[in-house]
Amino acid sequence: MIYVIMLEPVTSGNVGAVARVMRNFGFTKLVLINPHCDHRGAEARNRAKHAQKILEEAEVTDFFVVDDYDYLIATTAKLGTDYNIPRSPLKPDEFARKIRGIDPSKKIGLVIGRETHGLFNEEIAKCDFIVTIPSDPQYPTLNISHSVAILLYELHKEISDTDITKHITPIGKPEKDQILRMFDQIFDSMQWETPEKKETQKVLWKKTIGKAMLTRREAYGVMGFLRKVIRMKTSVKSKKTTKAKKSQKGSIKNMPLAKTIHQSFSAPGAKKGAAEAKKSTPKPRKKPSTGKAKR
Repeated sequence: MIYVIMLEPVTSGNVGAVARVMRNFGFTKLVLINPHCDHRGAEARNRAKHAQKILEEAEVTDFFVVDDYDYLIATTAKLGTDYNIPRSPLKPDEFARKIRGIDPSKKIGLVIGRETHGLFNEEIAKCDFIVTIPSDPQYPTLNISHSVAILLYELHKEISDTDITKHITPIGKPEKDQILRMFDQIFDSMQWETPEKKETQKVLWKKTIGKAMLTRREAYGVMGFLRKVIRMKTSVKSKKTTKAKKSQKGSIKNMPLAKTIHQSFSAPGAKKGAAEAKKSTPKPRKKPSTGKAKR
């Protein structure tokens, strides 16, 4: 199920226009986060035309609860470089192909930014990936309702067709979170030059797993591989610890005999004990002289 999520809308006409294009392409779930306008006022209703029911049933909330959705897709006209992982985008047709055939029970949120400054970096970071509409670089920002119309049109083209692979659907949030937890376990067992590099890897794999929209079979395959990596690292660590203990325990036992004897006599008090033993040993008596001269 696709949810169109508008963050802090300030113009009721835009809300009405978004409701209208949703109705045009068969989408009905509208969510308004902390709206600053009356989404049921005259301007919104006039722009919505035959989408009055969408306005009436719109979900209004003060806070954006990201955990309520299996996937969150951010929309933005501001792109980053190759090094800006959170702002690495998909085009509308690429996004639509990923959504095609998805299980209706999965909740997918299409997040629409504010009319003034769009989405903040922290909000984009909470989404799985972003989608952007190619436009003229001289004036790339579209009106909100126009952007929604293009995105929903591409989605409608894909999901309205008969799909023979409809039974093969992407995983949901529980499986996705389990994969990311396993990645975190591996990252935490590694040494990193800086904490920032470790966090960059976590963000990169979060976005990669989100974009992949793995099927259940693919997800279990990835989890199986990660489980082997975790076991291997645990086994290597255990062997190193055991080897170190054995080496420490056998350091005296395996020492050559001559070296052991030398060390035992070189130990504190050994020389003193040897001297006392020498004093206590009786000296041999000299034989009496016969007085005969040697020839």
